[in-house]
Amino acid sequence: MFARKERPMKDAPGMRGIRPRNQDGKLRDKRDDTHIGTIEKQYGISLGARSDMHLGEFLKQHRIKSLNDLITGK
Repeated sequence: MFARKERPMKDAPGMRGIRPRNQDGKLRDKRDDTHIGTIEKQYGISLGARSDMHLGEFLKQHRIKSLNDLITGK
């Protein structure tokens, strides 16, 4: 029979799913080449940009430091 895979626990309270970490234990940043359309779907938001635009370019154009700052409005 097939071995049953254990599902990892959620990373931390309030976080969506499981986020990969770097070797030093810090959360890995979202890749800059992620499409804006993917971010809009994941977070249920509309950013008013082309869905094929890359996250890194969007953040640079709007002078936003990180995805977290974009989502939280900081």
